[in-house]
Amino acid sequence: MRLFGLILAGGEGRRMGGTDKASLTLGGRLLVTWVAERLGPQVEELAISANGDPARFAGLGLPVLRDEHPQGPLSGVLAGLRWAAAAGADALVTAPVDTPFVPGDLAPRLWLAGEGACAVAEAGGRVHPACGLWPVAVAEDLAAWLAAGEARVMGFAARHGAARAGFPDENAFLNLNAPEDLARAESLLRKDA
Repeated sequence: MRLFGLILAGGEGRRMGGTDKASLTLGGRLLVTWVAERLGPQVEELAISANGDPARFAGLGLPVLRDEHPQGPLSGVLAGLRWAAAAGADALVTAPVDTPFVPGDLAPRLWLAGEGACAVAEAGGRVHPACGLWPVAVAEDLAAWLAAGEARVMGFAARHGAARAGFPDENAFLNLNAPEDLARAESLLRKDA
């Protein structure tokens, strides 16, 4: 099994006042660094899905993939699937840039839950579809899905009967969408220190 990873960082950060979430800091470190350090050891190769100037990620030494037609996170997933397939990977594991506490066992749990097929994370009774495993074989179906105007991650996951991988810590998927979420994450860091 060859698993590649992708940090989804193509959002506009509207609820953060239009700020590029990848450039936000938590505990003095960039959010993208948090996710890269957690997801990177779980996969063979890691890339970032982002639009705009890729130079802002130069310090990470990771490939930056652009969306062909930006339609939300699934556009990034499609770019990642095509990149992974071209390199001979079996599947792609995704995590949003604004989930700095993503579990250190995300990839293996997703793989086991889906037995190599589509799988998404679940914690605290909530599904987190952007933290998912996507076999490269679904790339063309995803391209057709997006071309038809569909863009919901959960809808595409359901279309492929995505398994749910349960995780005990719901804070692992804390999504930093607004300034108060970032403040909560800082508070969690102080508690763990």
